Amino acid sequence: MRKPILDGMSVRHLLLLVFTLIVLPLSGTSIHALFTLERLVEDSREATYDAIRLTEDVQRLSGRTIAMERSARQYLILNDQTFEALYEDAWKDAQELLGSLSVALPGMAPKAFEQWRNESTAAWGILQHHSQYLPATNAANLSQIFSRLAQINNQLAAESKNEVERQNQRLLADLKQRQNVLAWMVISMVLLAAGLASVFGIWLSRSLAQIESAIGDLGKNRLDQPIEVKGPADLRQLGLQLNWLRQRLGDLENDKARFLRHISHELKTPLAALSEGVALLGEEVVGGLTQRQHEVVRILRQNTSALHGQIEDLLRYNAAAFDVQHLKLQPVDLEALLHQVIDSQRLQWQARSLCVKLAGSAKPVMADSDKFSIVFGNLLSNAIRFSPDGGTIQFTLSDGHEHVHIDCADEGPGVATADVTRIFEPFYQGIHQPAGARRGSGIGLSIVREYVEAHRGTVQLLPSERGAHFRIELANEN
Repeated sequence: MRKPILDGMSVRHLLLLVFTLIVLPLSGTSIHALFTLERLVEDSREATYDAIRLTEDVQRLSGRTIAMERSARQYLILNDQTFEALYEDAWKDAQELLGSLSVALPGMAPKAFEQWRNESTAAWGILQHHSQYLPATNAANLSQIFSRLAQINNQLAAESKNEVERQNQRLLADLKQRQNVLAWMVISMVLLAAGLASVFGIWLSRSLAQIESAIGDLGKNRLDQPIEVKGPADLRQLGLQLNWLRQRLGDLENDKARFLRHISHELKTPLAALSEGVALLGEEVVGGLTQRQHEVVRILRQNTSALHGQIEDLLRYNAAAFDVQHLKLQPVDLEALLHQVIDSQRLQWQARSLCVKLAGSAKPVMADSDKFSIVFGNLLSNAIRFSPDGGTIQFTLSDGHEHVHIDCADEGPGVATADVTRIFEPFYQGIHQPAGARRGSGIGLSIVREYVEAHRGTVQLLPSERGAHFRIELANEN
């Protein structure tokens, strides 16, 4: 099965690719916007030029018409051929202007241009057939003709204004259309850029989340699951290195467990012989003992027993570190399990005249019942060890919307301020120790933390006016 092309690229190359994919469309949009703006400026310039030219043509047509009228009247009065020639020149200029206006004013009725030509031709005919005996009649006819030409000129001037306005409206409409197109292009490019950035970010964050989860599992000594990172080539290579580190840590963990088993075996064998020898001495099998010799035997018996217990605690802690990787999750009734643990240690707390109470309730949670039996047992043993005779140990269950709380509070001396940050460290023993009691191994609470964190929960020491108050918080998945 072929790998996707992107998986063969490094993060640096992917960043360059995404940057290019984002910049190119935005650059294209910017260039298009630049050309659009330039085109709009050109269209505006052309529209302005056309409006000025149209206005000038209308004004020149009016001027040529006035010149024609003046020449015609002077010719009628003076009968000088020069004025006839002036009329003809002005007429030709006016006809050329009229042709330009007929093209520039498509909204003007063709009939108006035709009428202007007919009226100007009629005026020329009067000049060509001028009779000195009818000057008044010719003058009156010319006045009517040029009055009608003036009206047509006024219509052309009004239509030229309308045409300029229509061109402005078309220019504004084109500007609005181009503006909308540019707006949609910009929005599309921004959305495309945001989409590309989001897809790349999500894809890259998934790989980073896998790496973060893998590092977290390594830190919590969860070495049973292979590490596989999907994504860019360099991050996948980092995943392979983390998986190699997981295997190496697993080998070291196995070596440590094997070493502890061997050393414990090597220690137990002579320790068993030593214990048996002390027992034989105490039973006076080899002869009677003085009182001082009995005291020495008692000290030997106590220390061999303590050494044996420490070896067992060491093995138990090592087994706990291994067991957190193999949880058997099932619905667990915490209230029933606590009752079992309390009942299993009844002789210990009754011997101290202690009162162990359980209050509240909680819904079943997904957990390993064997592991939580050890958790509750260690909390109870710790509370019994530090509680004064006749004291009370209180367990409280509370069921929240997202979490279940299990509280354990005693009436002992509590935890010293200097011990608060280290109370869950393995083999650490606090300042406050019960008078006359054998010092513990310091692994009970560390096993509690190991098992609780393996269930994605937390355990903490809460402030308390008297005694120690521990709280376990588990996710409520029901």
